[in-house]
Amino acid sequence: MSFTLHGIGVSPGIAIGVARLASHSRIEVAHYVLSQQHLDKETARFDDAIATVRNEMETLRTQIPLNAPAELPAFLDMHLMILNDSMLSEVPKQLIRSQQCNAEWALTQQMEHLVAQFEEIEDVYLRERKTDVVQVVERVLKVLLGHPDNLPSTESNLADCILVAHDLSPADMIGFKRQQFAAFVTDVGGSTSHTAILARSLNISSVMALHNAHTLIRDNEIIIVDGEQGVVIVDPDDAELEEYQLRQHQWQIEHQKLKRLTTSRAATLDGVEIELHANIELPQDVLSVKESGATGIGLFRSEFLFMNRADLPTEEEQFEAYREVAAAMQGMPVTIRTLDVGADKPLGGLTQHTLNPALGRRAIRLCLAESALFHTQLRALLRASHYGKVKILIPMLSNLVELRLTYAAIERAKASLTADSIPFDSGVEVGGMIEIPAAALMAGAFAERLDFLSIGTNDLIQYTLAIDRADDGVAYLYDPTHPAVLQLISITLRAGEKAGKPVSVCGEMAGDPKLTRLLIGLGLRRFSMQPASLLSVKQQVLKTHIGNNVNMTQKILKASDAEKMEGFLIRLNQ
Repeated sequence: MSFTLHGIGVSPGIAIGVARLASHSRIEVAHYVLSQQHLDKETARFDDAIATVRNEMETLRTQIPLNAPAELPAFLDMHLMILNDSMLSEVPKQLIRSQQCNAEWALTQQMEHLVAQFEEIEDVYLRERKTDVVQVVERVLKVLLGHPDNLPSTESNLADCILVAHDLSPADMIGFKRQQFAAFVTDVGGSTSHTAILARSLNISSVMALHNAHTLIRDNEIIIVDGEQGVVIVDPDDAELEEYQLRQHQWQIEHQKLKRLTTSRAATLDGVEIELHANIELPQDVLSVKESGATGIGLFRSEFLFMNRADLPTEEEQFEAYREVAAAMQGMPVTIRTLDVGADKPLGGLTQHTLNPALGRRAIRLCLAESALFHTQLRALLRASHYGKVKILIPMLSNLVELRLTYAAIERAKASLTADSIPFDSGVEVGGMIEIPAAALMAGAFAERLDFLSIGTNDLIQYTLAIDRADDGVAYLYDPTHPAVLQLISITLRAGEKAGKPVSVCGEMAGDPKLTRLLIGLGLRRFSMQPASLLSVKQQVLKTHIGNNVNMTQKILKASDAEKMEGFLIRLNQ
C-alpha cells in the first residue's frame, strides 16, 4: 500500500529506486561494576578500541575517491579530531577507574554529557555537531561490542538504489560515494548537518528528519525521493510513478542546462552586473566555489578552525588556512568573518552558559573582551592579505563604540606586524555585518565608516521577529518576506548606495531563487550563498529586467498583508 512520509529536503532532485536498508539500530550498552584488579585491563581495552577506530579512519582517509567533494576529507578529519580529543580519548578512562565500570558504559556516559552541552547551543550549525560526537562514539562502541559496519553490501548494482538509514556519518559517506546510491533518506539530521552538506556537494537527492522511515520502509520496496519538497513516497502506484518519472526527467534536463551557465556573465536583461559570491566553512571548499562559477568568496566562516578542539588555534594555523584560500582564489575577493562564537557556543574557558545566549557576549562582543584571542586572529588575517584580496568582516555590530574599538584592535595588529617586518596589505578592506535591527537602522552611520556592509539575513530575521527558527514550535513564524525584514534590508541597501559602499546579502535569502528578483529590485547587486545554489540564482538574474520589476517591488515593499505579499511575489517571478 502506498504512503507518503514528510521530512526536510536537504538536497534537491528526484530519485526513484529500490530501498536498501542500512542495518542500524541504536547501540545499547550494559553497565557492569568491575573489581579493582580488572581496571587496568579495561582501560587498555578502551585504548585498543580508540586505536582501532583511529586506524580505520586513517585508512578511509586514503580511500577517498579523487573526484569526491572537498568537504568529505575535511569532515573525516573533524571526526579524527573528535576521536583524539581528550574529552573522548581520556575522560572515559577516568570514569572507568572512578566508577569501576566497563568501557562501553563510561564512553556512553561521557557522550551523553557532551551531547547535553551541545544541546544548549543556540546556533543551529554548531548545535548539530553533537551528531558528529555521537557518530564517532558509535564507531568506538561497535569495536568494543564487536558489531559490524552498518552500510549494506556492494554485491548488487546500487545505481538505482536508495539508502534508508537512521543516520549517516562522514565516514559512511566515503563508502556512499564509492557505491553511487541514487539518493538517501534518514530518520534524523537537519539541513546544516555534515551529511546534508555532503549530499548537496554530491548533488544527490536526499530527505532527512523523517523520524521513522527506517522502521516503516522495507528492503526492496520501490520509493520516490523528492529532495526539493522533502517528500518520500513508499510503494507508489502507477500514476504516482509516471508523474515522478516525468518530473525526474524534467529536473535532470534543467540541471544540465544550469551547468551551461557556469562561465556566463551574471547580468540582468537590462545590462546591470550582479556579483555572485560563495559562502564557505572550510579551506577545501574553494574547489566547489570555482566549479560553481562564483567570482569571489563573500563569507568564510572562521569558526570552523576553533571547533571540536580543547585548545585555541595558533596564529600560524589560522594564517595557513586563510592564506590557502586567498591564494587559491587567485586575486578574486575573499571575505573572512572574524570569530563568531560566544556565550551560546562553547569555546574552552572563554564562554559560559547564560539564560539568553543569543543576546549575550558573542561575536565581536567576545572578541573585544578577549583582546589576546582577537589580536591573534587579526594578525593571521592581515598576514594572509599579502597573498590575495582578503577582506575582514566584523559580525554582530550594534553600535559605533564597538566599531571604534575594532579599528583600534586592527591598528594594533598592523603595528605589531610592521614591528616584526611581516608583510600585509595596509589597505585591507573592513566591513560589518548587519544582522541586528539596531544596526540596520544605523546602517548610514556604519556605511560612512566601513568599506562595505554584509546583511546576515538569518540572524536579522530571527532578531527582528523574535523567533528561533530551530524551534519547531515557532518555526512557522520564520518569514524572510515579513514586511519588517524587507524594510530593514531596504534601509541598509539605501544607506550603502548613499555612502557609495557595496552591500551584500550572505544569509540563506541570497541562495533562494524565488527571492532573487525581489532582492535585485530592492537594490542588491552582490549575493553570497552556498556554491550549490549559485547557478539557480544566476539563472534568475539572467531572466530579470530591473526596469520592468520596479513597480512590483515597490508594491511588495509597501505590502503589510501576507496574502497580498505572496501574490505580488508570484507575479514578480512570472
